[in-house]
Amino acid sequence: MSASDLRVVNAKVVTPNETILGGVAAEDGEIVAVGTDRALPDADRTIDAGGNYLIPGFIDPHVHWGLSRYEFDYHEGLAHDFETETRGAVHGGVTTVVDFLLQPEPYLPDMDYFVEAGEANSYIDFAYHAIVHKDHHVDEIEGLAEEGVRSYKIFYNWYKHASPELGIEHSDSGRVYRVLDRVADVEGGVVMFHAENEDLAHERRQELQEEGRNDLQAWSESAPNICEAMQIENIAKLTDYTDSTAYIVHMSTGEGVDICRRYQEQGVDISSETLPAFLAHTNDQDLGVWGKISPPLRGEASRKKLWQGLREGVVDYAGTDHCPHKKPFKEKDGGKYGDIWDAIPGDNNGIEYFLPAMMSYGVNENRIGMERLVEVCAENNARRWGLYPRKGALVEGADADMVIVDLEKSAVVDDDFYHTMEPRYSTFHGEELTGLPTHTIVGGEVVVEDGQLQVEKGGRSYLPRYADGVPMD
Repeated sequence: MSASDLRVVNAKVVTPNETILGGVAAEDGEIVAVGTDRALPDADRTIDAGGNYLIPGFIDPHVHWGLSRYEFDYHEGLAHDFETETRGAVHGGVTTVVDFLLQPEPYLPDMDYFVEAGEANSYIDFAYHAIVHKDHHVDEIEGLAEEGVRSYKIFYNWYKHASPELGIEHSDSGRVYRVLDRVADVEGGVVMFHAENEDLAHERRQELQEEGRNDLQAWSESAPNICEAMQIENIAKLTDYTDSTAYIVHMSTGEGVDICRRYQEQGVDISSETLPAFLAHTNDQDLGVWGKISPPLRGEASRKKLWQGLREGVVDYAGTDHCPHKKPFKEKDGGKYGDIWDAIPGDNNGIEYFLPAMMSYGVNENRIGMERLVEVCAENNARRWGLYPRKGALVEGADADMVIVDLEKSAVVDDDFYHTMEPRYSTFHGEELTGLPTHTIVGGEVVVEDGQLQVEKGGRSYLPRYADGVPMD
């Protein structure tokens, strides 16, 4: 048997069908063999996994690069964030990312730049979603599909009043109908929704501020569970009406799980993603403004229901909603316990704690099995976004994006934990997580080994997306 470039042996290998004892061999960036150690070809380098798990690298389908635009313009911020945030990604075991494009101008004239910014600065392969918040963005849907961008996010009713400085327009039911109807004709097309009703949230914010409330639970009460439930119900009905495909981003409530289950059973093509923050934290924890997320943290009942939804297949995806806001923009000179209403919503450094948090709270706490976790965080994300079988699975012919995970390895999420943008904070700050990568391999190249970065930035690829991962004519 001919030699390969790299092989990993003595591992519990999680494949789409089963977990086997053995390893994986890679050559020229692709997987050439999966099997027992004796069945693998010789290699220029062999890594002994020490009996630990070998899994496909996680795919984060929900990040917002370019948010360092508070220091730079959007394009400069995008290039900046690709380097800093994907550096954290490889340390955390994430090997592919799908970023949301967000600008008021049309996207198509800038696609060459968006590709170059990632390829020159990223440590991992990447794809794009587009946030559709202007009428001219709606008119770009078919053109974006030709560029391999086949998912389009809508702020349905949200941003009517919040963060006007971002220049984001909310979408009413009319625009939602138009986008769903057009995307129904895009093969592999998906409409993604931030599902919160701001009409209700705006009234509640005013009431709570008049009461003098300035705590994290007040932020949650300002967008109660019904805000999300109302919008998901409307989204499901419009998706059914247009025979389109909908995806709820960062779903946070137990009510959302129940609504998605009901419409899925009726045959409506609606799916959902949740976040580690919602699976690990509740709104009664001492997190200050660091815990301000949109949608907000919920109670214990919703947290349990989200885990149940993941196990049962109602919730089929996980991401991070990683927003690289620097601490001064989060705290607004008020510190961790500053003005909850003025603080920027969003969690930081999510892409680096994604895998450790899911291992720690999921596998190690027996809330979810390793095979199902790999489905939710790798394989399903690859399938949903047209990257499978190139990404998301340890199978012959796939890219050799792999992570060795030691379920007993622990680390405290402090400043030294992170390798992304400084200064650091997150909802997980100060916690000890158990279940960390020892090696991250991207395209057959060891990029992180025992916490040490082994490569330079750049040289990765833009991934134009197609239906079922197969290029279309």
